[in-house]
Amino acid sequence: MFRYFLLLLCSCAGICFAKNESPNILMIIVDDLRPQLGCYGATETLSPNIDRIADEGTLFETAYVQVPVCGASRASLMTGLYPTSSRFVTYYSSADKDAAGIPDIPKHLKSSGYTTISNGKIYHNVNDNTNSWSEIHRSPDFRIYLDEATKRMFKDKDAAYEAADVEDDAYPSGKMTNKIINDLRKYHKNDEPFFITAGYTKPHLPFNAPKKYWDLYDRSKIDLAVNYFTPKGAPSQSLHKWGELRSYGGIPADGPLSDDLARILIHGYYACVSYTDKLIGDLLDELENLDIHEDTIVLLMGDHGWQLGEHTLWCKHSLYETSLHTPLIIKAPGFKKGQKTDALVEFVDIYPTICDLAGITKPTHLQGKSLVTLMEDTNAKFKDAIFARYHGGETIRSDIYQYSEWKGGASMFYDHSIDPDENINRINDLKYKSVIQKMKKRLKEPVSYTHLRA
Repeated sequence: MFRYFLLLLCSCAGICFAKNESPNILMIIVDDLRPQLGCYGATETLSPNIDRIADEGTLFETAYVQVPVCGASRASLMTGLYPTSSRFVTYYSSADKDAAGIPDIPKHLKSSGYTTISNGKIYHNVNDNTNSWSEIHRSPDFRIYLDEATKRMFKDKDAAYEAADVEDDAYPSGKMTNKIINDLRKYHKNDEPFFITAGYTKPHLPFNAPKKYWDLYDRSKIDLAVNYFTPKGAPSQSLHKWGELRSYGGIPADGPLSDDLARILIHGYYACVSYTDKLIGDLLDELENLDIHEDTIVLLMGDHGWQLGEHTLWCKHSLYETSLHTPLIIKAPGFKKGQKTDALVEFVDIYPTICDLAGITKPTHLQGKSLVTLMEDTNAKFKDAIFARYHGGETIRSDIYQYSEWKGGASMFYDHSIDPDENINRINDLKYKSVIQKMKKRLKEPVSYTHLRA
């Protein structure tokens, strides 16, 4: 078991680690995962295994993605770079094209002596930065249907959900979990440390999960979104018609969902969360079986949030809290267990954090800050603002305020201290005029946001 010695430097460089061997790293990314989990205070969904990670690590209560769509969000996360108007823009963004020549997390770890294995959906595009990995394993399609009735449900479109009476490893996520368990058994004995990833696609649409996970929930007790309405004064640019969901069979081409259909979809989302949570538990169990759980860094995160009817929206693709806020939990040797911090953090901070935890140098291109500071002291001063963007819109969030604007001039402002669900756009409230002007100015600073690195 390796030991960490914390050295507090006299300069502003922060905390570094010296160790007698490099730690293994398991990074888990869950597609479309909301922070609607037990460890985040939610009671609607059952997530005992993700909660286990929080019990043993540090939970970041206010973690924001840079872009509310998978390809761009993952490319930004993996390179440690902020998006711009021409970089990391769409769901099919590729890091090797938008940030050519930039070493991503696995490439930097690989050059530092790590075996790097990509399992599942890490990048959106399976061919993105392939040279960074020692091995890549990806299921050919996440739209897998196992119930014959579901396959015949619609002639020209796939169903939006399925509850097949099958075992966990019948679906691709279960098969991938078995493969990762074998990876852990194989590589934990090697001289080289490993960086193994687990990219789970569920709860991404379609909401397909074994029936036993649907059975965990009583649909009649599932509540619809409390703010199933357009925020008062919200600009049209902040909304969308959730085309991703409408591409599935049985979903109306326009207009709202019926309450019954909305409950079915929420039920399916919850079932998929619990299914993925159980598979994550299998990985945690294997770390314990191999007696490497105390020595392995585990990172758990979503790639963005997801709407379940809030603001009349489904899917992601917005600059609202529901699209940008996602779970981030880090368990690492040498730190206090069961910690929570409400400090503002964003996903460009993950890359430098991994470097510090692994005890390797940080590349000079990184634009985030290491979260190790907060893992050492959850009340430490960190950032006073975090940033995100999507297509023509940009947003800045402080501890209680969020301001967004679009190229056409539309804007919105929310006060989370009195309106955490963002139901009233207070952009024209004179009470906030000074705050809005300051946030607007801050958003216009150079896109590199290098002031955040101090």
